[in-house]
Amino acid sequence: MSLEVPAALLERAEAGQVDDAEFVDCVRQSLPYAWSVVSEVAAAAQGTTAEFADHAVPPPSEAERGQLLRALASDAIRGGLERHFGVKLAFQNCHRVAAFKLAAVGGDTYQEFISPVAQLRNQSPELRDC
Repeated sequence: MSLEVPAALLERAEAGQVDDAEFVDCVRQSLPYAWSVVSEVAAAAQGTTAEFADHAVPPPSEAERGQLLRALASDAIRGGLERHFGVKLAFQNCHRVAAFKLAAVGGDTYQEFISPVAQLRNQSPELRDC
């Protein structure tokens, strides 16, 4: 799943003249499932007293799973989403997306979530091929 970049935006990118808002809008339009998941967890994180909110529902198809992988595996896309929503994203397995409040980054809860131990604890036979 690649980004669908309009010709005008690609021309501006080739000239080095793309701002974050244009980039994030391209992501929103190209990866609608990933956008909806990140939007949901970011809003939930901002609306709670907890340090983070997460989404652990498997995507409905491989196409949607591909969108999550594309969005969260790309430093540029993930960074753009984090700046846009004002959160720090974390990702486990092939579909568990968490949005941490910026104040929680570096704290014990965040460090636990991104630890190898947490990754291993969240594995199961049905997730091995996701």
